Amino acid sequence: MANCSNCSAPLPPGSITCDYCGSRNDVDLKGINYYTTNEPESERICPRCNKPLRTIDLKVGGTFLVERCEQCLGLFFDPGELEALLQATVTNVFTIDRARLDALSAARRADEYGITYVKCPVCATMMNRVNFGAKSGVVIDRCREHGIWLDGGELRQLAEWMKAGGKLLDQERQEEQKKKEAEEERQRRKEEINSAATTGSYPDYTNYGTYTLEDDLFELLKKAVIFFTR
Repeated sequence: MANCSNCSAPLPPGSITCDYCGSRNDVDLKGINYYTTNEPESERICPRCNKPLRTIDLKVGGTFLVERCEQCLGLFFDPGELEALLQATVTNVFTIDRARLDALSAARRADEYGITYVKCPVCATMMNRVNFGAKSGVVIDRCREHGIWLDGGELRQLAEWMKAGGKLLDQERQEEQKKKEAEEERQRRKEEINSAATTGSYPDYTNYGTYTLEDDLFELLKKAVIFFTR
């Protein structure tokens, strides 16, 4: 459990505001509790406070610049930066702690804003709300072209998700989804061939992409159906 940087009291789960002294606590990853301001402010605007964001250097693997709102402590990441930061700061994770991931997914963060759509700090268009990974418990705001907005406290939760093997679980589920889609495609082809055997209308297999051994067997079966139904 994280502690308040001001009074050292335990912070409530999923919150960056101390119940004892009222201080707001910034994210701290692997001892990175300092930031270097490279510019007085950026041209990007906080979607929560409508104030200019400040450019900060997290000093992860050298210079690592992101934008932060000094009032709400929200963070804006350019495309790929959030994933790169999590990968660089949370390492040596080889197992999936499913109980911890279930707890993270079920946790209710302090709801300061409710379910709202916010504008991209760059182009000012409404961003999409997207679940980040499997069982992270964090709904991020994403602009497809310009990046990801995290409210204060969400980066800490994503770091805990990584430590619990969340990325491994996400990769595992993606592989399962690919296998499911491949099985559905094989089943569809079987149904097409069964239909061809009775109707004489044979599907075109030239645009199915990469073939497998089973695809070759389907092709042979198709030819056999054509031969015996002449």
